[in-house]
Amino acid sequence: MGTLRDLQYALQEKIEELRQRDALIDELELELDQKDELIQKLQNELDKYRSVIRPATQQAQKQSASTLQGEPRTKRQAISAEPTAFDIQDLSHVTLPFYPKSPQSKDLIKEAILDNDFMKNLELSQIQEIVDCMYPVEYGKDSCIIKEGDVGSLVYVMEDGKVEVTKEGVKLCTMGPGKVFGELAILYNCTRTATVKTLVNVKLWAIDRQCFQTIMMRTGLIKHTEYMEFLKSVPTFQSLPEEILSKLADVLEETHYENGEYIIRQGARGDTFFIISKGT
Repeated sequence: MGTLRDLQYALQEKIEELRQRDALIDELELELDQKDELIQKLQNELDKYRSVIRPATQQAQKQSASTLQGEPRTKRQAISAEPTAFDIQDLSHVTLPFYPKSPQSKDLIKEAILDNDFMKNLELSQIQEIVDCMYPVEYGKDSCIIKEGDVGSLVYVMEDGKVEVTKEGVKLCTMGPGKVFGELAILYNCTRTATVKTLVNVKLWAIDRQCFQTIMMRTGLIKHTEYMEFLKSVPTFQSLPEEILSKLADVLEETHYENGEYIIRQGARGDTFFIISKGT
């Protein structure tokens, strides 16, 4: 049988072993938090690439490249852009429709878009134009607003009422005011993925695909041109060919920092480089 000193020594060993395990757990938890942060960041990036801004620009570049090379090039396009005029001057002169709305309706539409996974990363200027272009639509009880398998050309925001969403006859959910639906058919080149029927009388706001895509393409092309001009003004990039600058402009993101806010911390791992546009 061990002495008291032996038992105390064994106890100390166990305590030290537990302390090391706790330290390891803390380290692993920190690593998990960092991984979660990275996953969230990548998810946000994926959402941005799913938005219409960049695909619209890519579509424009695709047509330009095909014209220069004299032969068609096939690229996988996730989002279908309906307007065929890619010239910024042409798009800037397009007159979009405007439908007056109450401040409450404007706020409801804006919040609905910001709450939608596929549209929340649009720029505020784009959202504002979408809000202005949406027109009122009303449906009575038991009406079919969207039929699964049909070709869709409208996206809706519900202001009042309640609808039921089904897929292949199976109920998926019900939706009330402040929700966007029908967005997949105008964001992506696909047919309606579900059926939407009214449960009561409903009031909606709608925008058609062509108007929506014109807003997306105009903003995307203008932004791409602005980024190209900015990159050309950076001494480091002035010797780069136009094609490389265009690719940089595609992935460039505008971020804002307040006075005194950290941009880079010494010792921290980084995967981003910054170009100062304004400020010091």
